Amino acid sequence: MAVTTPPYAGDALAEGTADAVVIGGGAAGLNGALILARSRRSVVVIDSGSPRNAPAEAVHGLLALDGTPPAEILRRGREQVRQYGGRVVSGEVVSAEPAAPSADGDLRFSVTLADGRSITARRILVATGLTDVLPEVPGLAEHWGHSVVHCPYCHGWEVRDEPIGVLATGAASIGHAYLFRQLTEDLTYFTHGADLDEESRARFAARGIRVIDTPVTQVVNDADGALAGVRLADGRVVARRVLAVAAPMQARTRGLEGLGLPVQDLPNNMGRGFASGMAGTTEVPGVWVAGNATDLTAQVGASAAAGALAGADINRMLATADTDAALQGIGEGSPKGATG
Repeated sequence: MAVTTPPYAGDALAEGTADAVVIGGGAAGLNGALILARSRRSVVVIDSGSPRNAPAEAVHGLLALDGTPPAEILRRGREQVRQYGGRVVSGEVVSAEPAAPSADGDLRFSVTLADGRSITARRILVATGLTDVLPEVPGLAEHWGHSVVHCPYCHGWEVRDEPIGVLATGAASIGHAYLFRQLTEDLTYFTHGADLDEESRARFAARGIRVIDTPVTQVVNDADGALAGVRLADGRVVARRVLAVAAPMQARTRGLEGLGLPVQDLPNNMGRGFASGMAGTTEVPGVWVAGNATDLTAQVGASAAAGALAGADINRMLATADTDAALQGIGEGSPKGATG
């Protein structure tokens, strides 16, 4: 699923070499850029404008910002990055790869956008987020982020006491069901071809969770277009107002193949993301990752915090590189101030 945010005026792409290029303009990318810009680093954010939470009406579970629309949080974030001289460029990265190092041996990367523009970076922060891979059930995708939800902490309170159906995608959906059972007395588990062992069936029965093994073939709407239930393979319609789907998650990797970043799988086939260590470090020198691109289950607050940690670590490594260059006496004199 890819939904774009409202259009905004992007900044011009900086000329020369930026201290850091951040690929991705969501919570992780913008917070990483904010930390770097406040450290007087020249930083450029490349934003494709399609954050994962764009379909949602509000962000929840984020202290002091609970209930704020995602687009508003991003708008404020862009303004704050720009306040310290950072740039936010609207565009899509189609290529990112190592380039020839500087005269003092410092790392360099080349980042190219879909429209042909390019920029050189000393360091890269990948914060591209992820894509939710929804089951191919007709009518499901149109309700994503509203009546079709994935996270009990992001959307649970808003769907409390509704008739909820869990559309199973695999073993992870079993735990999903217990979390949504906390929110409603009326919960139905649609196995939809996924295995459900006898112990889990007994536990479901103990909690009053109804199990239906007949496959789901279609999401049914009411006269106003709202989700009204699901149609089964035998023609029956089971009334539901909400569907919870533990959709597999895939980090957005397009255009980043040239960086050679290693990936890792989540248990129970729940998804794949970039592998990372402390503060978002990777096995590729000069490249960090943060947010849902590496932590697939992170909410907005956790993603923003990860971006801040990565930004601080990038600044630390740049400070070391600047000192190394000064000792050699051949530093390039990269700007210590802001890009704006």
